[in-house]
Amino acid sequence: MKEGLGNRAFFLIPLAARYRMKKFALFTGSLIAGLSVALGAFGAHAWKDYLREINRLETFETASRYQMYGGITLLILGVWQMNFSNKHLKSAAYFHFAGCIIFPGSLYLICLTNMGIWGAIAPIGGLCFLMGYILMMWSIFKK
Repeated sequence: MKEGLGNRAFFLIPLAARYRMKKFALFTGSLIAGLSVALGAFGAHAWKDYLREINRLETFETASRYQMYGGITLLILGVWQMNFSNKHLKSAAYFHFAGCIIFPGSLYLICLTNMGIWGAIAPIGGLCFLMGYILMMWSIFKK
């Protein structure tokens, strides 16, 4: 803490934490959405024949689409937190981040390995997405 700030330094800590959370949501949202575009293009061009051969083109497209939805939601959460921030929005961002990794990740693994067992993990990612949206709704009521 800077000398001479006294009790005012106490208010800088939550401000820094909110800034980090906004940065996390905006950075990861941008990264995840960008990766969705890259992986979607890769699947549509480089792997299209392979994915058709194993009958998983639709699965790959679903993974890419939900990854984009999660990335956009994280971007929305980052912007939302610029104006209003609370612990529910912070938790929602973490749940959406987890959903962006687990749900599309399990679908990508199905396509990569052609093993349907990875589909058992997808509902966990879906629950993470749902929990994130529930926390977003809850934060509106707690405003």
